[in-house]
This record gives sequence, structure tokens and C-alpha cells, in this order.
Amino acid sequence: MGNLVYLVDWLPPDYGAIGQYALQESEERARLGDDVVLVGLTTRDAGTESRAVGRGSLTVVRLKSTPVDRVSFKRRALWTLRTNVRLVAAATNALRSADEILFTASPPFLEDLLVPLSKVLRGRLVFRIADLHPECLMNELTTVPAWLRTFQRFTEMLRQRADVVEVLGEDQKRRLVAGGVDPAKVVLRRSTCPVVITPETKPLTSPPALAGRHLLLYSGAVAHAHDFETFAEGYRRHHQLGSGRMGLWLNATGGRADAFEQAVRTHGLPIHRSSPVALAELASLLVTPAAHLVTLRDEYVGLVVPSKIYGCIASGRDVLFVGSEECDVDFLCRDVLPSGAYERAPVGDPERVAAALERLADRAEAVTGRPSLLDE
Repeated sequence: MGNLVYLVDWLPPDYGAIGQYALQESEERARLGDDVVLVGLTTRDAGTESRAVGRGSLTVVRLKSTPVDRVSFKRRALWTLRTNVRLVAAATNALRSADEILFTASPPFLEDLLVPLSKVLRGRLVFRIADLHPECLMNELTTVPAWLRTFQRFTEMLRQRADVVEVLGEDQKRRLVAGGVDPAKVVLRRSTCPVVITPETKPLTSPPALAGRHLLLYSGAVAHAHDFETFAEGYRRHHQLGSGRMGLWLNATGGRADAFEQAVRTHGLPIHRSSPVALAELASLLVTPAAHLVTLRDEYVGLVVPSKIYGCIASGRDVLFVGSEECDVDFLCRDVLPSGAYERAPVGDPERVAAALERLADRAEAVTGRPSLLDE
């Protein structure tokens, strides 16, 4: 029993995996007897709602905000600073009496406000890592300015002062410990699928543009951390040199989603593009394809753990991962998925992607007992 303050960025119904997990966890903590104040953002109407949940209570504070401008570095930085100040200000009264203050790296740099304030707050400070910043930003830049390297070292120092640092994967733990965080403070806390999937969960209607093919679904954000180039070339080879039995459903948003789509359409390859579905449809979406696609650039291993992997695994469908064996995605899939249900290709190896797509198509036909219409 205690008072928990939880700070996060986008809350449902706005799209954002971190917010979905935050609301899910806040409700669970309240059911167990905590009084929880969850503060986050919305593109809709701002407001505060409180309700009893189990043996505790949940208060959700939504602050109206516009999405971050990811094109302009200056506007992105100002948005982050303004948003972080608003989140902390909105939670000020609750922070004073909190036994635990939980914040994520989404939005980034909340530690730069909360760690210095921890001297006047009595609550235990728990920093849950989603993506590590400014390291992710530094990977996007051709040349990293000296001031940003200095800020990165300052941020590392602040991480060391949190009471608990929760990570999503062992790869993140290795990265943080290498950066000076006391291993005794680091707690592995994996995410879970944000929706319930049962044998009764019905799939969505397959896109007509991919009729006759086994569906490969990429669902979520496409950002700088995601390598789509290796996949796109492997997908081209699968269709122009192989059987072409798989079809790509790109259910995506993000700064590089359009470039991903264009890389596929340039070669006239089959693709269906859609926007992320509402949370109420997510379970059905996840069980619709024959397989899921997950990608991550090597330089982001330990900085980003694609949270989508938990939904992919829970769906019971196969997984193709384009990324490093050092990433926790590889560990999770090898540990959980049955033999033959997981394929991995290194970044920069489209031939392995093409071969994996052939095996996934073979498996889809073996599982369903139905060949693609291309084979009929």
C-alpha cells in the first residue's frame, strides 16, 4: 500500500506503446492497493479523472499537447523541455506525498528534472528505461557536437543517482553498467503484450492487395533505429528471384515509414500500407499474419528494445528479426518460440532475409495446409 506517481508521454487512446503499458500497470498497482496518479499527454481534451480500482485508486491526469516535430531539432528540443516541465508541474502536489516516483525515458530527459528534485522529495525514484537518450539522438547525427557529448556524460551521472533503474532487457543492463550505473540498482523488468490474445481472438480481414500471399506484418513505428533497407532488398530478391509467396503489410507510422513504403514500391513489390490500429483492434491485428517482422540497427542494441516483440510472441505467429544476436529480441525469440518459428538475418545481409522468407512461406503452408494462390 502506498502512493505512486507515474509520469509518461502519450496515454490511450493516443498511440504509444509506453503509455499503453503505463495505464495497464497503473490499474494493476491500484487493484493491489496503491493510490496511483498517472500523468501523461493527449491530443484530445485535457482533464483529470479519478476512480476506485480494487483496493486502491487511480487518478489519470491528461495534458493536451501536439505531437513532437521530429524533423526540426530545435522544435523537438523545445517540445521536450516544455513537455517535461508541464508533466512535473502537473504532478507537483502528488510528488510531495509520493512513496514512489516512476518515470520512463518517454519523453526523454525527465531524469534531468526529477533527479535534482529528489533531494526535496521523499519518494523512491524509479527510472524505467524505454529508449536511452541522448544516445539515440547521437546515433542519428553524422557529427556529434562536443556539447551533446558533455550532456550525455551529465545524463549518465544522473542515472547513477536514481534509486532503481529498470531495464527492458539484458542488453540494456550491460550498456548501463558499462556507463557507470551500479549493477545492484539495475532491475530487469520486461514488458508484456499490452492486449489479451486468446484462441478465440479473430483475425482482421486480409488486405485485398495481398490476396493469395502469406502475410508478413510490420506494425509500429519506423524510426532511425529500425533497419528497413536490408529487409527491402531481401524482399525484392524473394519476389524477383524466389517464389514471392510472402506479402508485406506495413501498418506503420514514424519518420521513416514513408521511406520504407517507397523502398518496396520502387521495385513494384506487393505491399499494403495502413495506419496503426486502435488498441481495441490490436489483438486481432496481431493474429492476422503468418509472421511478424521486427528490425533494429546494430548501433541501437542496448539503447532500444522493440516493445512490439512481446505482442508478436503472444500472437503465436512466426517472427523474422533483422538485427543482431546481441539484442534481447534474439534471446527472447530463441527462448520462447518453437523450433522453426523464428528466423533472424543480420543487418546488411539481404540474402539471409530472402532465404528466411522462403522458409516462412514453407512453414505457413505446412501450418495452414494451404499453399499460396501463387502456387495453384
